[in-house]
Amino acid sequence: MIDIKLIREDKDKVLASLRRRGFRGDFGNIIELDEARLTLLKEVEELKREKNIASDKIGLAKKKGEECEQDMVRMKEVSGKIKNLDNLVKETQDILEKELLNLPNLPHPDVPDGLSEENNVEVKKWGIIRDFAYPVKSHQEIGESLGILDFARGTKVSGSGFVIYRDLGAKLARALINFMLNTHAEKGYREVSPPFMVNRESCLTTGNLPKFEDDLYAVGDKTAYLIPTAEVPVTNMHRGEILPEKSLPIKYAAYTPCFRREAGSWGQDTKGLIRQHQFDKVELVKFVKPEESYKELESLLADAEDILQRLNLPYRVVKLCAGDMGFSAAATYDIEVWLPSQNRYREISSCSNFENFQARRGDIKYRPEGGGKAIFLNTLNGSALAVGRTIVAILENYQEEDGSVTLPEPLRPYLNGVERITKYSPLTKGE
Repeated sequence: MIDIKLIREDKDKVLASLRRRGFRGDFGNIIELDEARLTLLKEVEELKREKNIASDKIGLAKKKGEECEQDMVRMKEVSGKIKNLDNLVKETQDILEKELLNLPNLPHPDVPDGLSEENNVEVKKWGIIRDFAYPVKSHQEIGESLGILDFARGTKVSGSGFVIYRDLGAKLARALINFMLNTHAEKGYREVSPPFMVNRESCLTTGNLPKFEDDLYAVGDKTAYLIPTAEVPVTNMHRGEILPEKSLPIKYAAYTPCFRREAGSWGQDTKGLIRQHQFDKVELVKFVKPEESYKELESLLADAEDILQRLNLPYRVVKLCAGDMGFSAAATYDIEVWLPSQNRYREISSCSNFENFQARRGDIKYRPEGGGKAIFLNTLNGSALAVGRTIVAILENYQEEDGSVTLPEPLRPYLNGVERITKYSPLTKGE
């Protein structure tokens, strides 16, 4: 959530920053509500000061045995006004916060201008793109031929946008999860296994609500939601807390399934694993001091890249332009892995710095070691990595002419030494 003080002190600058994201609104109602709240607060403070003076006067009069009935009647009236005004302050504050919750984060000044992915800036490329001497197949063709991906039965069981991993497909997904978690643990990330369902407050903190409610799977009467990413429960682990400065940075790694309604008519992505309503992901979440957050973003990016480098999968890193970033992000890097069947790079990870945007929404602070006022910390998160898309990249980049798939060496210990996925017997209707 944007600090209301920023809007109050320099609304034109804030509005210009939001325009970079494609924001077309204004602050009319927000400014009016803020001014009304400040006026009410000033009136309440004056009445409370009057009440304190009257209380002291009444107390002194009683000690002296003097008449104070008139002052007591006045103090009762003042107390009633204070109560009414306090309620008005709360009502105004609640409306103001609802308005602020719909404003996206301010992009960092170094974020490129632009409103679509065409304006994203390539930062680097890594790896050697394999030159195939035979026609390449898509991951869907490969997975179905090998009997490790069953899209037909996934659709039968749950509808479009679902898949069933079978045999070495299921084992490969599990191996990737363990490989990723173990790799991140080596770098000081603490593994957590959070709930896969969260309450409304948690979705408000990370920015999924209220703006993106239609993308979430609501449970019952919308008091709970299936998580769209581990970012939501893990970030909310410290909601409403004041952390000691010496505990920062805090780094978590979590595996969860992710549930999103956004999959749909996406051209070639309607088939295969690129867009699914349910998919697995290992997520990294950081809680850091503000002055260290951009150094930590670079470190987060490197940790996500390291997974692809260990798997020897070619990729590139792009810096997202202001209009292509997520609602809560101040700055974002996307990692895009090379897919031979599409002859292009596709997103496999996003690494974002939210600055204090989520911390303000979730009231997450830290206390400086020397004492003093608690400060909103900064939150970051990144996919490291999306499991399904990593499987896509492995199947396509490691495919062989005979239809088999060679497995990257780092994964073989997690698969009992299996080096290659070969064709299984065709699936039968009754199998």
